[in-house]
Amino acid sequence: MRIIPAIDIIDGKCVRLSKGDYDTKKIYNEHPLEVAKEFEAHGITHLHLVDLDGAKSKHIVNHKVLEQIASQTNLKIDFGGGLKTDEDLKIAFNSGASQITGGSIAVKDQDTFLGWIETYGAEKIILGADALHEKVAVSGWQEDSKEDLIPFIQAYQQKGIVFVICTDISKDGMLQGPSFELYERILNETSKGADSRSINLIASGGISTFDELPKLAELGCEGTIIGKAIYENRISLKQLEDYILSK
Repeated sequence: MRIIPAIDIIDGKCVRLSKGDYDTKKIYNEHPLEVAKEFEAHGITHLHLVDLDGAKSKHIVNHKVLEQIASQTNLKIDFGGGLKTDEDLKIAFNSGASQITGGSIAVKDQDTFLGWIETYGAEKIILGADALHEKVAVSGWQEDSKEDLIPFIQAYQQKGIVFVICTDISKDGMLQGPSFELYERILNETSKGADSRSINLIASGGISTFDELPKLAELGCEGTIIGKAIYENRISLKQLEDYILSK
């Protein structure tokens, strides 16, 4: 299972929110590049970079931070937050993103999102399936949609999506443990049917202790995104380094 630390950006700074609430913003470092380099020094190879300003303003904002990290580390970066147009995507990839995550766009403008899969390939486009009470949330989690989570994932699975990040918003930033049962159901439901392409499910939200990681791997999660647990020293980078080396 891939270990994917998260860096969330507001005003060019590394922050964390609780349950996606911008009023809970806590700044952890004013220099995201320093954080990324520290991750890399401990054997981390992947990074989840979220443009929270972009998510709020509905267009890419912090691409300079992406460019800085991509050009000064070897991290493979998946970038999301506010990507709405073909131009946003060009900027993200030109700035060094290895993959992009589309969430709101996949709900609100399916044709554009499917066009991205066709243009860039399914390996480059991640479906962001973030949900509260199993309803997909959009616009930086500021809005609920009427989309039920698992059918939403299944529909895109049939259209070629292979990478899915699922965040249970009720768990995000709360350090109370991830949604094991939800992830298990998603993996079970998306593995049914001979014509189903298996998905790479990336768990996100609520990771609080190192012991949760092997459980997520056992369920079949392909990756896990870890945010506040690292910044609050609940999980050490040394623990993650040892886990990576042991695989």
